[in-house]
Amino acid sequence: MKKVLILYYSQSGQLQNVLDNIIAPMQQDSNISCDYKAIKPKNPFPYPWNFYEFFDVFPESVYLNGCEIEDLDTEEEYDLIILGYTVWFLSPSLPVTGFLQSAQAKKLLKDKPVITVIACRDMWLTAQEKMKSLLSDINARLIDNVVLSDQGKSIHSFVTTPRWMLTGKKDAFWLFPKAGVAKDEIEGASRFGKRLCTALAEDRETKNDPLLGNLNAVNVVGKLIATERIAHRSFLIWSKLIKKAGQPGSNGRKIVITIYSFFLLALVLTIVPINIIIRKLLYPFRKKQITKAINYYEGPSGK
Repeated sequence: MKKVLILYYSQSGQLQNVLDNIIAPMQQDSNISCDYKAIKPKNPFPYPWNFYEFFDVFPESVYLNGCEIEDLDTEEEYDLIILGYTVWFLSPSLPVTGFLQSAQAKKLLKDKPVITVIACRDMWLTAQEKMKSLLSDINARLIDNVVLSDQGKSIHSFVTTPRWMLTGKKDAFWLFPKAGVAKDEIEGASRFGKRLCTALAEDRETKNDPLLGNLNAVNVVGKLIATERIAHRSFLIWSKLIKKAGQPGSNGRKIVITIYSFFLLALVLTIVPINIIIRKLLYPFRKKQITKAINYYEGPSGK
């Protein structure tokens, strides 16, 4: 019998719902045993967040200063590990980062094939690059990546996602669509579980080849690649300033966070629209370069 460990940290429940659909076919397979474990921080994070608590985790998220997490009640050997995570400030969430930096993760994931599953807005490339580094540090083998991103356009999610995180409301309003991943996308994730049933029966997880190719597991939006790179450089600068302003929760941090929030709003209203226009104008001249970048970021699972 094949043993599969599913790890995740989900605040809103959306990521857990995605994973439920992925593993449903495996749970019905008598030759597969699924061990479902939530990653739990020792000091739980709020949900919904309030404004300052939300931005207070910004510096630690960007610089991968993971939080302390509770030990998982498992010491078993697994044939495959599925790791679900959400993106905080273009980085894996702090609890997931904290887990991957723990002694238990080094033991559980060493030399194991890992499939990452992301449910987030449409900007996840930098987070996955950081995830690759975290997995490499503990000698885990990343063989696949699945990404389900929010419905609606990027400009919509600038409003709908913060509203969801700060109020818990994800319903459609005014001209804005519902926040989060579309229901049919979540339900369609069961196709990955069906493929994994076949792959595990054929012992394909023992190799380094992807198991989820040709299933539309990852779709990179080429026009967002440059935007995300610019955003991450900005994050590195501002997160360092917030860190220097004081410890988490301090008044010094709150002052810098307030300044940053106004800067971010001005950025969204001015630089972002200009950047969209410039990208469209330059695309014909950078098509080959962008296509190369898309092919890289869509690995290992591709379309």
